[in-house]
Amino acid sequence: MSEGHRPRVCFYGDDFTGATDTLATATEAGLRSLLFLRVPDRRQLEAAGKLDCLGIAGAARSMAPDEMREELEPVARFFAGLQPPVTHYKICSTFDSAPHVGNIGTALSVWRQHIANDFVPIVGGQPNLQRYCVFSNLYAAVNGGGEVFRIDRHQTMRNHPVTPMHEADMRVHLAAQGVTVAAIHAPAYAKDTAQLDGEVERIAQAHPDAVLFDVGDAAHLPLIGRQIWRRAQAQPLLAIGASSVVQALCTHWREQKELPESSTDTARIAAAEGAVFVLAGSLSPVTARQVAAATSYERITLDARRLIEGDQTYVENMLLRVAQHLNNGSHVLACTADGARLDGEHASLRLAQASGDFLQRLLPMTSVRRIGVAGGDTSSHALKALDIWGLSYLGKLSPGVALCRAHADGTREEGVELMLKGGQMGGEDLFERLANGI
Repeated sequence: MSEGHRPRVCFYGDDFTGATDTLATATEAGLRSLLFLRVPDRRQLEAAGKLDCLGIAGAARSMAPDEMREELEPVARFFAGLQPPVTHYKICSTFDSAPHVGNIGTALSVWRQHIANDFVPIVGGQPNLQRYCVFSNLYAAVNGGGEVFRIDRHQTMRNHPVTPMHEADMRVHLAAQGVTVAAIHAPAYAKDTAQLDGEVERIAQAHPDAVLFDVGDAAHLPLIGRQIWRRAQAQPLLAIGASSVVQALCTHWREQKELPESSTDTARIAAAEGAVFVLAGSLSPVTARQVAAATSYERITLDARRLIEGDQTYVENMLLRVAQHLNNGSHVLACTADGARLDGEHASLRLAQASGDFLQRLLPMTSVRRIGVAGGDTSSHALKALDIWGLSYLGKLSPGVALCRAHADGTREEGVELMLKGGQMGGEDLFERLANGI
């Protein structure tokens, strides 16, 4: 990045799939954007050039509080050195978090040491993903175009294997993680600008840890973006939320003629050149339907328990089997679906790490150039295992699911095309789109 250039926004994604969605959001809005997979060095910054939006992808969502602090502290120091007006702590649109894992209060405590502004907006929904926050209660669709449920009655999120959601009021949910939250509710957006400014100011003067903004409709986003940006101009601030934080800012900037009216045309994605490999570590019913619809792939089931236990004979045999199909030109979909029966402490995390190791060992055995990874934790740990330092955006396969280009230093990973998706993301034909293009 050029000396002296300051990005408008820097963001840390608490899992890799969500981070790529924010990268897509910023790029499509016209911001020069790049997602790094760790704190970049000077050479990588210079290679990136001038950036309006700089992201770092991490895995804090799957970490205990002490591990989160160790993960986030160097990122917070790095962002503080760049001095962006807005630092965005990017969380999942379903607010996946708990006191013991992915604790948002822990993250806030780290950022507070580096950002003096005590006004912390939380953007509560993301309508393009059918995530809505109304009177502080979070709602989400079961899948794309499906019925919308309150998050504590959502059939997947209430039974999430790591962070089951038993509370819909995000003020209560975040209070359990040590964050005192005030709220701006949707009726406030019908007021004129001066009245809304006054209500936000009144709440801010009470000095809550954060202010939650309802998002019941996309029309609310530019109003929220204005509130964030006008305060960020006075003093750099931290904002928390899904990609809707960047959406809110960009829609406001577009209204102010600071960004072009039309977004980048990213509708066309070519069919893959050669075989495609997909590693499905998600236990979501959405992913299960995508796996069932993936008729272009050889399907291989990986024994999750044997992966976790490090059964090297088994792992080597499966690597050879997958590599043989790929080298013969066949697309391969490898699933760890039997992970649903795993028990024991941190089983999901250990499976994600084992999946990352599997992918790292597979790549040198093949010439595969397009890869998909399903599952938030699986994606985070799979990418951490690879020798990649950055991602740029190529196009959108489905709402919330981006195809990205890998940046690496002279390794076989340079230029590899990657799709990372959370369990809830994408239509049933997503894996078919990955192989055959749009």
